[in-house]
Amino acid sequence: MGEQQVHLLMKKICERRTSLTPKGQILGDYILKNPRKVVFMTTRELAAACQVSEATVVRFVSQLGYEGYGEFLQALRDLVDAELTLLDRVDLSDMNGPGAERFRRVVFEEIDNLKELYAKIDMDVIDKVMDYLQKISNIYVIGSRISYTFAYYMGWSLTKVRQGIRILKGSDSTTIDWLTIAPPDSFVVIIANSRYPNELIKVGKLVRRLGMTLLVIADSSLCPLIQFAHMTLIAPSKHFPLIGSPTPLSCLINYIVIELASRDGKELKVHQEKLEQSYRENDILFNIDIPSRG
Repeated sequence: MGEQQVHLLMKKICERRTSLTPKGQILGDYILKNPRKVVFMTTRELAAACQVSEATVVRFVSQLGYEGYGEFLQALRDLVDAELTLLDRVDLSDMNGPGAERFRRVVFEEIDNLKELYAKIDMDVIDKVMDYLQKISNIYVIGSRISYTFAYYMGWSLTKVRQGIRILKGSDSTTIDWLTIAPPDSFVVIIANSRYPNELIKVGKLVRRLGMTLLVIADSSLCPLIQFAHMTLIAPSKHFPLIGSPTPLSCLINYIVIELASRDGKELKVHQEKLEQSYRENDILFNIDIPSRG
């Protein structure tokens, strides 16, 4: 994704500035200069900072093409989040106060994220993804740095539902080898969250060049891998996490695995019986001994 797409919101403001009213131009200039302030403002606070009415703020957001102020703030949040360093995130995180209060805040922020996921997920895309997961023989699940945690979780869970799953680490150069020799009709899933590793972007370019079908699961519509994807699923965050927000991604992955299992029927039973037999024969998993009667 090029620089112009990454800063789509700011580009909109710049391109439409001449068509805005004088008060709209004041709003646009303020947002361009103070995105990190505006992202925490209500319509009333933004109106007061720019000395305009709340109605002017609402009209301004509509002129930019957003359905409401909340959608505008989410776009601005995604932009700010993509640019935040670790030091910035510490500054934005409230480290003061009792631990119980921080725990409450973390829990309720993740609840907000799950509500956003539920409201925004595209079920039509989910259906297409499930078709590929059912029909394609070879599936590669890839992540890097923190997103490798989710890639491993998804890949390992899928192995309990079907065959033909390979988990790859984007930071490992052998990933290039595996993809290069993979069948051209393979289905590739790349999981990426902010801040996006350049090594995953290179992998996304390669997958697209090789002609494979690519699904990108990301935490923002600004993810630079989306430009290479045939399908995209967004597990959004409404807040600025210190490291990352695990709940929406893990929930989405969990649903995908459960949905696939629900569609597989007899094949699933045969696959899982084979796994369970192997676990027993090789004493892989812990079992509680239940004494027999008599």
